[in-house]
Amino acid sequence: MHCYESVVNYLSWGMLLAGLLHLINHRKAQASYGRHMKPSTPAIMVPARVAWFLQEMPALLMPLLLMHLSRQYSTMGRAILLKTFCLHYFHRTFVYSLLTRGQPFPLSVMATAGFFCLLNGFLQGHYLLHCAQFDEEWTAGYCYTIVVLHVVSGLVVFYIGMAINIHSDYILRNLRKPKEIVYKIPAGGLFEYVSGANYFGELVEWFGYAIVTWSLPGFSIAVFSLCFIGPRAYYHHKYLRYFQKINDPCFCTVVYFIPNFFYLHYRFYTEHFKEYPRFRKALIPFIF
Repeated sequence: MHCYESVVNYLSWGMLLAGLLHLINHRKAQASYGRHMKPSTPAIMVPARVAWFLQEMPALLMPLLLMHLSRQYSTMGRAILLKTFCLHYFHRTFVYSLLTRGQPFPLSVMATAGFFCLLNGFLQGHYLLHCAQFDEEWTAGYCYTIVVLHVVSGLVVFYIGMAINIHSDYILRNLRKPKEIVYKIPAGGLFEYVSGANYFGELVEWFGYAIVTWSLPGFSIAVFSLCFIGPRAYYHHKYLRYFQKINDPCFCTVVYFIPNFFYLHYRFYTEHFKEYPRFRKALIPFIF
């Protein structure tokens, strides 16, 4: 198949722009799902396990389909990078979706996420199969130093991020008993340093992928993830940080000026928690 370079560029820059627009539009409130779901929001809800399975599946199927149709899958470089990308979405589709105990998703959120995964799967798969330049000398001679610096290091970063993400999801799942719907403060692993350890792990994954591919499509998914996950981790952290203000006499006054759906979270926290670690950051250990 021919490399559609203009399509790759348009999709990559479109993903970057979409991430920046999301970052701007969600400075004051987050997408309405999960703990940020507004009680009064009318929506068709989809069970979390079904939603995660259906929305993540296109990002796995699209590269596999392109791989099946391609005759250029023989080089080691393409094999390594495609399998790295597919591994993330295999885990999301067949492991995480079946184990999650999350709340139901609005159908619109699931459909939007599924469309994004479809485009991202096509972008990364098409670029790696038909646009990226790999040959059999990729790991030979003078290229060896470059491979060590940006391919091996990128893969190491990716798998470290994946390990953090999987371990953090395990901690979150085991905070609650089956069918128990409560919010608890996570502890252990990277949660000792950040409120969104699972988000941090996923970001590390995608920036490792950007390093190993050293490409505009790889960079675009990393930046998009940062713009999407960053604000969510920050607001999640803000909720948890309010545990510290429970004994503040001003808290009861301030809470009247907060929208009702925020107040529901705050009241829950005031009834169940007393303190939250002051040194714990939102997303990046010791920094943010």
